[in-house]
Amino acid sequence: MAKAKRIYGCTECGATFPKWAGQCADCGAWNTLVETLDPGTSVSEARGGWAGEQAQIKTLAEVSVEEMPRFSTASAELDRVLGGGLVDGSVVLIGGDPGIGKSTILLQTLCSIAQRFPALYVTGEESQQQVAMRARRLGLPEDKLKVMTETSIEAIIAAARREQPKVMVIDSIQTIFTEQLQSAPGGVAQVRESAALLVRYAKQSGTAIFLVGHVTKEGALAGPRVLEHMVDTVLYFEGESDGRLRLLRAVKNRFGAVNELGVFAMTDKGLKEVSNPSAIFLTRAQAEVPGSVVMATWEGTRPMLVEVQALVDTSHLANPRRVTLGLDQNRLAMLLAVLHRHGGIPTHDQDVFLNVVGGVKVLETASDLALMAAVMASLRNRPLPHDLLVFGEVGLSGEVRPVPSGQERLKEAAKHGFKRAIVPKGNAPKEAPAGLQVVAVTRLEEALDALFE
Repeated sequence: MAKAKRIYGCTECGATFPKWAGQCADCGAWNTLVETLDPGTSVSEARGGWAGEQAQIKTLAEVSVEEMPRFSTASAELDRVLGGGLVDGSVVLIGGDPGIGKSTILLQTLCSIAQRFPALYVTGEESQQQVAMRARRLGLPEDKLKVMTETSIEAIIAAARREQPKVMVIDSIQTIFTEQLQSAPGGVAQVRESAALLVRYAKQSGTAIFLVGHVTKEGALAGPRVLEHMVDTVLYFEGESDGRLRLLRAVKNRFGAVNELGVFAMTDKGLKEVSNPSAIFLTRAQAEVPGSVVMATWEGTRPMLVEVQALVDTSHLANPRRVTLGLDQNRLAMLLAVLHRHGGIPTHDQDVFLNVVGGVKVLETASDLALMAAVMASLRNRPLPHDLLVFGEVGLSGEVRPVPSGQERLKEAAKHGFKRAIVPKGNAPKEAPAGLQVVAVTRLEEALDALFE
């Protein structure tokens, strides 16, 4: 096969040049020339020498709509995030902070899958001895999983064609390089071309591939943004490295729902599934304390009960502080203005601190009413009952709007022993779950009266 020609393209204007330069001669931008392969390369060369059949054209009515076959990863939480299991030929990109557990969960998953299907773990960051030591420390079955230390994408694909694994892990994509390019591993061109070859191999062979991706200091996946477009599923590991809980969130999934959430706990034997996350997040103090309230948030396809805590204290600054952990800071500022305008409660001279217990990030508007309830409880120094649930969206005119899946949220609350719930009128059920009193409100004033009656 003839070696593909290398060129340098400008990421700003798209101009191409035969040699690298510090400045683009067309648009004048600096440090924007990136190595890539000549798009004029023949089709057989661009496909790595593989000549496929001519593409067929069909009408939508002629296309089979049978669901693509899935197989379990032996982890219920991971299956949930993937949309019900792993699809043959899919490419999954998993990213997260260093030490969060990416390699651990993939090693656990592959050791389990290897008991049923051929599996291959390719590492470019560790030796085979390091991988084996981790598997033994975690007590994993290690008699079936095959491990390979390699960074050349051509050598990896050649080995995969020989071994024919059903599932393969690449740890990590930033360490892999292709011999067609001269740039160092981890560069934009190397990551893009290596990922393209892996995606092409996965679709041709039906092998499911996990790619581990590093993240930048801002928390985004390192490398070109096109990497996320090329793969089928993008998963992010969230959580504090010194904390116990780990959250696996799907932000893109061509075979299932996005924003699905899997909850794991880090132990000395690796990551363990948390099948009932609400019970973990509701570990509260025995005595009722001001500023604490429980809300029902919706994550993917299931409700989850989390505790929202607020601390309101007199400010000695010209501009009082507004600090949030797990919530939108701009939305807090807006809700405090609504609380002043329609509730008659000023906070312009108060510092307001908000936290979602357990490290969960709540971005939906159903947290509005619970957030304001926690702020009011802390401001008045009046604790709310432990068996009280609050959720609902609050508008700028002080109205309380309904949120999706209200019935499922109430059922989850009743299952955990809650006795009273303050919800929007649009979410009030015709028949409340057994043992749960539902208070329906339409205005912020009504909600405040129901909270502190």
